[in-house]
Amino acid sequence: MRALRFALITATLVAGLANASPTAPRDGADFTTLAAPQPTQVEGKKVEVIEFFAYHCGACNAFEPTLKNWVKQQGDRIALRRVPLPFQGPADPEARLFLTLEAMGKLDAYHGRVFNAVHVERKRLMKDADIIAWAGENGLDKAAFADTWNSFGVQTRLKRLSQIVDAYKVTGTPTVVIDGTYVVSPSQVQQANRIQDAGDVMAATGQVMDALVVKAAATR
Repeated sequence: MRALRFALITATLVAGLANASPTAPRDGADFTTLAAPQPTQVEGKKVEVIEFFAYHCGACNAFEPTLKNWVKQQGDRIALRRVPLPFQGPADPEARLFLTLEAMGKLDAYHGRVFNAVHVERKRLMKDADIIAWAGENGLDKAAFADTWNSFGVQTRLKRLSQIVDAYKVTGTPTVVIDGTYVVSPSQVQQANRIQDAGDVMAATGQVMDALVVKAAATR
């Protein structure tokens, strides 16, 4: 009986994977739906898209070009928001770097440069002093950066990150949440569709996100 039960469970899982498709994604296979959808921060017909990421995350670095191109293709149909996952806890230096750049209005210019510093130049931006020194070496006003780094606003937002992560049930990066409801990641798409090639995984993830944006927009 136990062997039969195992065989039935295995057959069900295989069938679910066989029916998975990035162009017609299935809940529980290509993506999951939050049991408690979260309120969005956009108004009108735009669909909110949140990327949970970390600068040291190799998969996030690999996903970044795909995400940038996807956002351009979506145009004004979406509003992208990035949230750094504080892997080191409430004082996570990478998350603090992101929030500091954002507060200074330098995020667009430096977001990609941080990824390049970590994954191409192999710099370890995991300590406060190293990050502040890097900022000064890369064209940012060191004093202004340090002031913003230590500001009440940045420290308050940093402490709130864990609550945000918990609300969205995010445990790894990169993870994308669409319309506060639908959760997708390259690893989930890869597993659901049994894709081996990294480039194909990223393309398929974009297709799942396309479909979920359409799904979310239809309910507005």
